[in-house]
Amino acid sequence: MVGRVLAAALMLCLASGDASAQAHDPLETPGWMSGYWLDCDEAIATSESWMGAGRDTMLGVNLSVRRLTHYEFLRISGADGRLALYAMPNGRAPPTIFTMVSHEGQRIVFENAAHDFPQRLTYWREGDVLHARVENLQGEGFTQSFHRAAHDAACAG
Repeated sequence: MVGRVLAAALMLCLASGDASAQAHDPLETPGWMSGYWLDCDEAIATSESWMGAGRDTMLGVNLSVRRLTHYEFLRISGADGRLALYAMPNGRAPPTIFTMVSHEGQRIVFENAAHDFPQRLTYWREGDVLHARVENLQGEGFTQSFHRAAHDAACAG
């Protein structure tokens, strides 16, 4: 009997795979996004900062500078039993709400099919790089790749 229980437990562990690839609690904020991130493209410098890891709400701000400055206030928190991302481009209220559709490992996807553009926001992390994919539901859009940086760092100019 004990042998069968141990074998079953071992098979369950093997089937579950790497814990980082498993689904998260539907209200667990993506603490792996926390920090200051910088994308130094030739045409535009963009920083994104996230705080609140380990809490039920994370706050973010995105600042893009080209000829004009664009900013966006962001919040990730629970709504109707799962996470949602609230976006306020240039501080405009009310926020646009994107509901989480998946969160596995260090990848999270939010969608709002009723919004004009974007309709899907995907964040994923690879080491010290945080990627953000902004797209419509057909997959047309763009990706930004932010590198971890010292707080309030700027691109070399």
